Amino acid sequence: MTTSKISPTLSTTRTSKLLTLSAGCFWGVERVFRKQFPVGLVDVKVGYANGIPNVGEVNYEKVCTGATDFVESIQIAYEPSEVTAEQLLDIFFRMHDPTTVNSQGPDVGTQYRSAILTHEEEDAALAAAFKEDYQVKWYPKDKIVTIVEPIQIWYDAEDYHQQYLNKNPGGYECPSHFIRTKPKI
Repeated sequence: MTTSKISPTLSTTRTSKLLTLSAGCFWGVERVFRKQFPVGLVDVKVGYANGIPNVGEVNYEKVCTGATDFVESIQIAYEPSEVTAEQLLDIFFRMHDPTTVNSQGPDVGTQYRSAILTHEEEDAALAAAFKEDYQVKWYPKDKIVTIVEPIQIWYDAEDYHQQYLNKNPGGYECPSHFIRTKPKI
């Protein structure tokens, strides 16, 4: 496997932009985003991001040990004329609990931490502003622990993880992955 900041299998267009998001088990995160944005997403890949650079071969079993510091993530290529970074970040902050450290629902470990991994400086500023806004309006009594940092390393997850819940309709879905309609009070 070659290290990269962008999935080598992610389809893009001349005008598409990228965003990498981590919000727990990548199966459910991928499903939520594909469902919420049937138009505007060019492609979505699941994979492992921003772990220890010299850890060696990165795979699901190794990431699940917690020893690699990689986080289960989705990488999104989207058309900004059809869906905006703001829309993506809104769903991100409402589809998981960004106030839990290294966990989502029953899934616990550093690979399940909440993170926005940006590809451009303007996205980092936007993500920080969204985090601050959601802290005040949606999570006033609980501190948002979402990490906002540039994407450094990306590895595609194994093929069987890509669109896993479409291939396995009865597969495991984290109970914390749903669209919240009101603030956590």
